Amino acid sequence: MTTLNPYLGFRDNAKDAMTFYQSVFGGDLAMSTFGDYHATEDPAEKDKIMHAMLTTPKGMVLMGADTPNSMEFTPGSNFSVSLSGSEESELRGYFDKLSDGGTVSMPLEKAPWGDIFGMCKDKFGVDWLVNVGPEPGQAPAAT
Repeated sequence: MTTLNPYLGFRDNAKDAMTFYQSVFGGDLAMSTFGDYHATEDPAEKDKIMHAMLTTPKGMVLMGADTPNSMEFTPGSNFSVSLSGSEESELRGYFDKLSDGGTVSMPLEKAPWGDIFGMCKDKFGVDWLVNVGPEPGQAPAAT
């Protein structure tokens, strides 16, 4: 199954924001830092949130992360659309079509957390995150 949901970007306050959204919507909140995945060489980013996912009792999913210091951050345009699932060929097809006429900022390839991940901006200026991972209940891909 492929899911589509909002992905919010923050500058140094993703943990506070996602905890707030959990207080609003309820549910389970999972968070990991850049340090957890050795995904930064900047010591100031070690404890920043690399990925947060709030899953509500009603089945809503909201994701978010802190924007790395090296990337531009503009409040008001700090969101993306996330496509996630386990069907690699389907998700690669979406990624290829979305990036056609747009720009690829991160090719769809193996990520530090073991999934296949990529980022692009479509020709209309919308940012997309595509993640191919295991089916729920299955172990993540080997790193």
